[in-house]
Formats: sequence, C-alpha cells, structure tokens
Amino acid sequence: MKALVLSGGAGTRLRPLSHSTPKQLVPVAGRPVLFHALAELRSLGVREVGVIISEGTHGQQIRMAVGDGSQFGLEVTYLPQDAPRGLAHCVIIAREFLADDDFVMYLGDNIFAGGLAEPLQAFRADQPAAQLVVTKVGDPSAYGVVEVASDGHVTGLQEKPKEPRSDLAVTGAYFFTPAIHEAVRAIEPSARGELEITDAIQWLVTGGQDVRARQFAGYWADTGTLESVLTCNRVLLDDLTGDVRGSVDEASELSGPVVVEEGARVVRSRITGPVIIGAGTVVEDSRVGRFTSIGNGCRLHDAGVEDSILLDQASVHGVGTLHGSIIGKAGDVRRREDGSATHRLLVGDDSRIDVPA
Repeated sequence: MKALVLSGGAGTRLRPLSHSTPKQLVPVAGRPVLFHALAELRSLGVREVGVIISEGTHGQQIRMAVGDGSQFGLEVTYLPQDAPRGLAHCVIIAREFLADDDFVMYLGDNIFAGGLAEPLQAFRADQPAAQLVVTKVGDPSAYGVVEVASDGHVTGLQEKPKEPRSDLAVTGAYFFTPAIHEAVRAIEPSARGELEITDAIQWLVTGGQDVRARQFAGYWADTGTLESVLTCNRVLLDDLTGDVRGSVDEASELSGPVVVEEGARVVRSRITGPVIIGAGTVVEDSRVGRFTSIGNGCRLHDAGVEDSILLDQASVHGVGTLHGSIIGKAGDVRRREDGSATHRLLVGDDSRIDVPA
C-alpha cells in the first residue's frame, strides 16, 4: 500500500503564523504535525509516500524538513500542485505515482491519536472500493458529512451542509482502491471551483460500488486553528515519558513527566510536566507549567508559561502569565512596565510583542 499525503494548504486560519511557516510544520508535542502523520504511516507498514506540496516557499520548506523521507523509514516523492484545486485534484496529479496500488490518503495537518491500524485492518479484510474514517462531531455543518447504514455501508455524502442528515464527519484519512481514479475524473468542479473528494466518493456510491465508513475511536483533530493546535498538544503530551539529557541545576525543581533535550539548561526554575524543553534552550528563573512544548534554542528568563507552544528561537522575558499561546520562530515577548494582565497570544515568526507585566 502507498500513501498520498496532502500538504499544500495555505493554513489561513493560523495566520499570521502560517504566513511564514506551513501549517503542517507547526510543532505539536515537540514535532511538526506532518512528522506525526509520516510516523503513523510508517507504523502502518507504508514505505512509499507521495507528498502534495505547493509550488511556492511553503512547498520548499516542507521539502527541506522532510527530505527524502529516510528519517522516517520512508521513500518520499514530491508532487507539486500549482494552486489549491480540491482533494480530488490531488488524486489526479498523483495518478502516475499511485499506479494501480491501493493507497491511504492522509491530510498532512491532521492528528489521529491512537493510530489508524484498526481502519486499515478493516479495509484489507473487506476490500471496499473506498473506506472513510469518520467521527461524531457537535457541528456537522462545518465538515463533510457521511450517511451510513447499520452495516457500515455509505449511502450518501454532504459537503458542509446547512441541514446535516448525520453527525458523522469525514476525517482526514481515506483508504482507496484504484476505483477512485475513474471517479475523480468523472466529477465536475464544485461551486467553489474545486474538485471535491466527497463528490468523487458519492459518484462511487451512486454507481453501486462498495463504499464503507469506519468510526474512529481515538482523538482526531484538524490542526487548522490556535485552539485545535493547543488541544492536540495537550492530548499528545498526556502520554509523555520524562527524559532529562540536558542540565538541571540543584536550585530547580522538576515534577511530572519532563523532557529536557540535549544541550538545554534549566536554571533556578520550576517545571511541571508534561513539558518538552528543546535542545539548546535556556530556562532561567522561570516557571513552566503543564502542557507546554518549547522548541530548540529558545530563551526564557523571569517568565511564566503554561499550556503553550514556543517554536525554535522564541524568547519570553519578564512575562509571568503567558497561557494558551503560540509563539512563532524567533518571536520575542517582553514585559511592559505598566499594568498587569493575563496574556493570550498567537505570534508570528520574527515578531516582537511588548505586554503588560
């Protein structure tokens, strides 16, 4: 089985962070979201992966981060897409790479805590033309929605319906046989000008082909917003195992699972896990609270940070109430001497923000 990973989206809901960092490379629990996806595919036994990327700077950043895939035990082929033209269009441009193999299509900004081994096993056992991974959601109108019979067969799909006929949302993982190739070429662009994968799957259903849905039992999220990124960070850090390879002085206190990577230093500080402190980072006279992921080469001095993500080379100085925030690469947050407040921030790369103490 091959895999098709979609990593060409612009990530508009994470701006300004996603102006300079592809949303698929935003770190969650110490690793870019896309890296979690590639590791999951490797665990499923996949070896050959096609990665859809944009033709611009973001695509080049993904190429540089992932390389040839060997760091994941994969062989990666890059498939540029000139503009967002829909998920079904991604299948079309990947036709030569996919050949006539079964494949899993995986949205590169999705997280599946607990993995996809069970849906894959069901797909291999039943061999439907397509199998969707679905989950119950509170607001189906924001998703592609699937209607499923009691035996698991899909009877209909709706794309972000105003009046949903089901509460089962289509997640970012699909299992396909080569039957999907005819379907994606048979459909027309939607009202928004894109080739929708839901339309292609509906074409299979209408044509009487076997399409099934498997409900995902674990935690799933599309990491397209500040809230979803932070929630994923919490969920994944909840399974963290402590590992101290950097230095922690005698005046510091660590409690709970804490990872201090090689070259990191903790000085006169209190760290309450689960927390990851990246390589080369210095935490001094500071408090780092639960569910915080700090990248490489960061600097914290007289700071208080919790439930947050700091990308590489970010710094926080003199701000003791940073909570529920994402600080971009080389972002700099400093204390302002007037007033006091609790701060909630989404800071883009190479930015500086002065906030009340």
